[in-house]
Amino acid sequence: MAMIPREFRTLYDVQQLLKEFNVFVYVGKRLYDIELMAIELDNLHQAGVVDQSTYMKAKIVLRKEHREELKREQTGKLY
Repeated sequence: MAMIPREFRTLYDVQQLLKEFNVFVYVGKRLYDIELMAIELDNLHQAGVVDQSTYMKAKIVLRKEHREELKREQTGKLY
């Protein structure tokens, strides 16, 4: 399945990608949402429906967001 090249800069961009495959993630805690999105993205890539380039771009965004969320929790800062 050929996918249209796109940019992934925010968590919202990754959510929109997952939404195309009817994957909706909401656990209630942002950190857990990010972790579950990463798992779902891995599954889509292993199934061959997400190409390598898209997968890598989305994974980078998820890792960045995960790192920032951990930092937010450790410092006790809210958005």
